[in-house]
Amino acid sequence: MNSFDRAYNDLIAAACELGFPPEFGQALAAGLGGEKSLRRMSAYLRSARPTSMEEVADELVAIVDQRDSWVERKKNAYYQEKLNEFYNRERDDDEL
Repeated sequence: MNSFDRAYNDLIAAACELGFPPEFGQALAAGLGGEKSLRRMSAYLRSARPTSMEEVADELVAIVDQRDSWVERKKNAYYQEKLNEFYNRERDDDEL
């Protein structure tokens, strides 16, 4: 079993520990996608011990938003670096 599968199963177990059905844990895992997000949600479930599915869904949205924001920042930094490389490239005399 790889680390993603362990994180997936751990999230389902954490949801079940709080009395939620396994299908809810599976739905959470499907919405989160990545291993780090799965682990983060598992940690949230075990530490905050939310009492409703709505609370858990709110945290799911927060985690996904933060992940998407991080991905966007990384993409922007990558393209900014490429643009800087283009601007700072060596040029022939006829290009100046």
